[in-house]
Amino acid sequence: MRSHVNLSHIVRTCGCFGITRVIACGAAGIHGRIARDGAESVEVSVHRSLPPVLDRLRSDGYEVVGLEQATGSESLFDFSFVSKTVLVIGNERTGLDADELARLDRVAEIPMAGMPHSLNAATSASIAIYEYCRQWPKARGGA
Repeated sequence: MRSHVNLSHIVRTCGCFGITRVIACGAAGIHGRIARDGAESVEVSVHRSLPPVLDRLRSDGYEVVGLEQATGSESLFDFSFVSKTVLVIGNERTGLDADELARLDRVAEIPMAGMPHSLNAATSASIAIYEYCRQWPKARGGA
């Protein structure tokens, strides 16, 4: 995630839905005025590189799900999350790279009906987080 604004919006969304942990890579920063109470209630851990983190989460029993427009992706309309899920959001401009995509168990995609063909990363994350929480209202917390 390149944008501190997008990351702050994602942290705010996680706080609203009771998700207590966000993992970010790179020079991640949170704007408290955007994240609001999420800045206090959501733990944000920052790592240099995503692939080793995904490997560790998978070995901890999480299903690693990317949110990306990719070959073989499944429509979020029909997507069934498992309770122990890690949702991976890519870079705003370049998405998930090949090394990251190779580490995913599954890929979900939000179907687009018009132009442009993609949503903002924070907006997409919010939609997917909402859908996960709709399916698993008591499974919040975790990674």
